[in-house]
Amino acid sequence: MKEIVLITGANGLIAKELSQRLEKEYTVRFLTRKKQNANEFEWNVDAGTIDATALENVSHIIHLAGAGVAEKRWTEERKKEIISSRVGSAGLLLKTLQKKNQKLKSFVSASGINYYGTETTEKIFTEKDGPGHDFLSKVTIVWEQAADEFKNQRVAERVVKLRTGVVLSEKEGALKKMLPTIKAGIGSPLGTGKQYMPWIHIQDICSMYEFALKNSELDGAFNAVAPEHATNKDLTVQAAKVLKKPLFMPNVPAFVLKLLFGELSVAVLEGSRACSEKIQHAGFHFKFPDLKEALKDLLKN
Repeated sequence: MKEIVLITGANGLIAKELSQRLEKEYTVRFLTRKKQNANEFEWNVDAGTIDATALENVSHIIHLAGAGVAEKRWTEERKKEIISSRVGSAGLLLKTLQKKNQKLKSFVSASGINYYGTETTEKIFTEKDGPGHDFLSKVTIVWEQAADEFKNQRVAERVVKLRTGVVLSEKEGALKKMLPTIKAGIGSPLGTGKQYMPWIHIQDICSMYEFALKNSELDGAFNAVAPEHATNKDLTVQAAKVLKKPLFMPNVPAFVLKLLFGELSVAVLEGSRACSEKIQHAGFHFKFPDLKEALKDLLKN
């Protein structure tokens, strides 16, 4: 009998890619707002409802659910949604498992590299560093606290939190948003372009979740970012080179982004470096540690 893995955030990029890998060795189920396939089960975090049959005989949960932080302006209502979609969803899972008196082997949760603060600094953050004090830091703090409750309440034997940077994929996310202007020959860095962008190839982040699932000694927080550090300008320049496109436009001024996105603009105008040595020392190997090679792979078509 295959072990059963339940994945939340079924419609997200990582969930789609990761499930294809896991289906070879595990029975994969999804929690989603609207059931469309036999292996999907419905839940509604706002209403506090969940199809409890989704949890039957589940050994592992991979918690990827969460409203996108860069999809809409940060109104007070949106901020609440960003937090509740992460913390409330984890709480609903925990409460349901407790009612069923059910234990997990592992609870593997997404987290954010913004745990350390959204600021451009020369410091390279490790998992030993404390959190920052801005909105995204606060989101990540309570997100991880909600995950830790699975271990604190003895519902899960271990909890792994992957503090994820910018996931590079040609299908979704930051890279896809950059491609139209770069392909048109009018790409340019954002703000100063000097802000760091802790990044990771989509294949590597999926491999890391699989690694966390299969290695029972793994526990705690890990920085899920590639070993090579890159700025926003580095990413823009390398993408243009791979696509053989010119890059002569001036940087997009910070004030323009602030006008367009409000407080959300900090997510693209600021960024620090983070170290991935802890996950590597645990035995994880990056397939794409180098930005240029990562972009060549993603943009080869």
